[in-house]
Amino acid sequence: MRSAISDAEWAARVELAACYRLVARFGMDDLIYNHITARAPGDDHHLLINAYGLRYSEITASNLYKIDLDGNIVTKPDLPYGINHAGYVIHGAVHSARPDVRCVIHTHTRAGVAVSAMQCGLLPISQTSLRFTKRIGYHDFEGPVFTLDERARLVENLGENDALILRNHGLLVCGRTVGETFHLIQRLEVACQVQVDVMAAGQDIHYPSKAAQESTEAMLGRDADGLPVSVGGKMEWEALVRELHRDDPTYSA
Repeated sequence: MRSAISDAEWAARVELAACYRLVARFGMDDLIYNHITARAPGDDHHLLINAYGLRYSEITASNLYKIDLDGNIVTKPDLPYGINHAGYVIHGAVHSARPDVRCVIHTHTRAGVAVSAMQCGLLPISQTSLRFTKRIGYHDFEGPVFTLDERARLVENLGENDALILRNHGLLVCGRTVGETFHLIQRLEVACQVQVDVMAAGQDIHYPSKAAQESTEAMLGRDADGLPVSVGGKMEWEALVRELHRDDPTYSA
């Protein structure tokens, strides 16, 4: 497969495979479910996605599928699997509506699903959560995401945000790079874990002052185009990939 793929696409495949492995390392995978997608270089209408049947720890650059936004397979590895229908319904919707988005991550973590089931949603109770609380959407549960007509509602609820809580379902984030998107899901996951821990302690919750909340929001503000001031997670991503490559470079095969 390597000889039939451009250098640019191969680099994107290696980076996406690393993301799958890191999501697994951080305990954010769910058996063979969920998806991470990245746009394939050279054609914004093509996405790279995992095979439905492999664990995240098994994902490599060469066993990723390339599909179009309607879920049609463009490039298939030599595997007895297909792709998860819900993967292109959800991810295809976001990539179609948001040309600024290069990568989308969706998870079903225990803490993420717990917060998604709370009427209060994500609370502004930690520095980590304050990154998201004013820039996150909510999408009501309509059952497993298999119907294309849900796409419009999902995209509307995401809006111009980079994070979405899928009620009674899980979390979704989108970013301009794979590294930024991983950073977003890891930070959102930590915010959810902190909230679950605080609420489980049964103590009264202390909220940051309004001034502190506003200053934190300003620090993480947006530019004239409504985008985050800087691409986040670059140094963190590079450090994590270095560690991954030292421990197990098989993701890049």
